[in-house]
Amino acid sequence: MEVAQLKIEIAKRMPKQRYEHVLRVTETAKRLAEKYRLPVIKAEQAALFHDIAKFMDKAELHHVLNTANEDSRLLSFHHELWHAPVGAIIARDEFGISDADILNAIRYHTTGRVTMSPLEKLIYVSDMIEPGRSFPGVDELRVKAEENLDTAMEACIYQSVQFLVNKRVPVFPDSIDCYNQLIRREQ
Repeated sequence: MEVAQLKIEIAKRMPKQRYEHVLRVTETAKRLAEKYRLPVIKAEQAALFHDIAKFMDKAELHHVLNTANEDSRLLSFHHELWHAPVGAIIARDEFGISDADILNAIRYHTTGRVTMSPLEKLIYVSDMIEPGRSFPGVDELRVKAEENLDTAMEACIYQSVQFLVNKRVPVFPDSIDCYNQLIRREQ
């Protein structure tokens, strides 16, 4: 499917404000992909699809996760996490995306995981630092994203885990495992 047609299909599935976020993530991902010599087309596809399921009904998300035999642990965590794996399923089943790296970049853009590929890190970081984001520390994350993708990923997962801990909400195990792996790499 042509990118222009894909954008039309994605725009139909979300409010205008969220679609604009998707476009900003896509531009950020493409720019960083060029910088880090990653496939720009793969970065663009993963970024365009990353929030495709964000506004699906909670019951429908639950049904898709059950039907697809996704990680059952997800269902005991906040439903905000569910759109990522469901988005990967939609990209695969409805749009014919078969590249495992693209699908994993979509699937893990909210939680991270151990042994992320460069594309997975790129989408995670791009989602967090796109120009429309505004939270304490985002400018530091943007600087790190320009310096080194691994350093940026480490800073982003730290920011995410710290945010959840400060809110006193459960942190999905993949996020903790990702954080631990990246921190141990430093030692």
